[in-house]
Amino acid sequence: MSSYSDLDVWKISLLLIAETYRVTATLPPDERFGLTAQMRRASVSVACNIAEGYGRATRGEYLNQLSVARGSLTELEALSAVCLTLGFLQPVALRGFDEYLTRVRQMLGKLRLRLSKRTR
Repeated sequence: MSSYSDLDVWKISLLLIAETYRVTATLPPDERFGLTAQMRRASVSVACNIAEGYGRATRGEYLNQLSVARGSLTELEALSAVCLTLGFLQPVALRGFDEYLTRVRQMLGKLRLRLSKRTR
């Protein structure tokens, strides 16, 4: 791999960002600076932390950034649950979003496992 942009998990995280923007565009206008902004920031954080980790000097730092990405992914999942609870979104509207969320989570886990095994 010559760049983080070659990583499949990074490519899928970009699709998650696009899906997050699509979903949040339907939230009430008064949530523009609340849930909308927070969900968008969290989704962008996933991709940026994958990229940042790739650029770090050590494998431990890389693993740490992937952990931060996983945290942002969990935050995004929790925020979508808030939207469901408040009735701002219906489960059907989150179908594609949930699929990307699951794929990124699985891919991040596999990447972290692969990197962890190399350090031993």
